[in-house]
Amino acid sequence: MEPGSQHEVTRLLLRWKDGDQAALDVLMPMVEAELRRLAGGYMRNERPGHTLQPTALVNEAWLRMAKQDMPQFQGRSHFVAIAAHYMRQILVEHARKKNAEKRGSGAHAVNLDDEAVFAVERSADLVALDDGMKELARFDERQSKIVELHFFGGMTYEEIAEFLNIGRSTVIRDLRMAQVWLKNFMTA
Repeated sequence: MEPGSQHEVTRLLLRWKDGDQAALDVLMPMVEAELRRLAGGYMRNERPGHTLQPTALVNEAWLRMAKQDMPQFQGRSHFVAIAAHYMRQILVEHARKKNAEKRGSGAHAVNLDDEAVFAVERSADLVALDDGMKELARFDERQSKIVELHFFGGMTYEEIAEFLNIGRSTVIRDLRMAQVWLKNFMTA
């Protein structure tokens, strides 16, 4: 998304929040490329031959967001974070369904470093990572949110700091702590 259009996206989100459904028609083409980038990132980390395609993932996430009676998006960053959350939910639901069909499938180790960007090669890994994220949220909700915003939402440290109203150094520290916590959870 072009930097100049970020303010326009926020303006359209606020119009949509106020009940202007026409704002939704203008908004979709503006955010489509960013949502496809997010979906592409998710799908690159999935197994080859995955039955979901990035376009389907974007469409499903968009439908879930559009079904909200009164969207509460506070701006572009919040919108992207919600979209990332829905995409992760969709993939986890898909993975849980596939795992239920394949009895006895076991979890695999997940490499939790920045280069891997939480690379999840198998559906069982995604389910285990989702379980870890839920457990981390019980332990420290802010750390869980930072992981989701950075790795799944593609937000920078600065965007996360602004969105959560905390300092950049706090974002970095919490992210590192969350990575260690999730790595221990996943290897336990």
